[in-house]
Amino acid sequence: MRGRILIMAGSDSGGGAGIQADIKTVTVLGGFAMTAITALTAQNTLGVHDVMPVSPEFIVAQMRCVMDDLGVDAFKSGMLDRPEVIEAIAAVLMTSADIPYVLDPVMVAKGGAALLHDTALTTLRDRLVPLATVLTPNLPEAEALLGHTIIGRPDGMVAAAHDLLALGPRAVLLKGGHMDGDDLVDILVEQGGRMEAFAGTRIPTRHTHGTGCTLASAIATGLGQGMSLRDAVVRARTYVRKAIAAAPGYGAGAGPLDHAAGAFS
Repeated sequence: MRGRILIMAGSDSGGGAGIQADIKTVTVLGGFAMTAITALTAQNTLGVHDVMPVSPEFIVAQMRCVMDDLGVDAFKSGMLDRPEVIEAIAAVLMTSADIPYVLDPVMVAKGGAALLHDTALTTLRDRLVPLATVLTPNLPEAEALLGHTIIGRPDGMVAAAHDLLALGPRAVLLKGGHMDGDDLVDILVEQGGRMEAFAGTRIPTRHTHGTGCTLASAIATGLGQGMSLRDAVVRARTYVRKAIAAAPGYGAGAGPLDHAAGAFS
């Protein structure tokens, strides 16, 4: 099964994150990428320089025309910057509850620019998180959703992942890339009690722009292709590590991954 993946996210003019990273990822992993662009950004490896919003009505129009004609095997969302955008997307997703949905709660760009309005956090937590098949926050995003600091150790992350699970998603993948040190862990918890820790070693590089977008889209592709959540996570993590290791070194800041790195492996 190829997997038709509909991505609701912002455009990154630098090509390293957002819709551009999503399309590359889905394509390399054998899926078919479709998009509903939620915002346009003027962005490079040094940061986000400007943002042009897209109206909620037009975002929904993009989603509906794709769903009605091509069909969807999995959804993925990234940058959803305003409460009204989140409300509009939630209304559409509620009509397709049987289709897997990967929610990457994008809040801050790699360069530090805010990509989620303060007023939108509560709407994201209350309206979209309960619809998610899997929620994929990093540690700062998890802290924002929970409203408290997380101890950056595996035991603290396990507790936080279960707290996030209590918000309503069917599963949570809490990413440990913001932990101190070179030994990292991601925690996967699912409704029903299943929990697994995925350990890894930090790759020494500044070229990690788009890792969150890439991981979430890779998981969505696996789910859309009929993989189990665990298998989709394992493949996605392997793919992201290869893409980071092969990063081309573009730009003076946080550079992009090489999304083609896993194409022939």
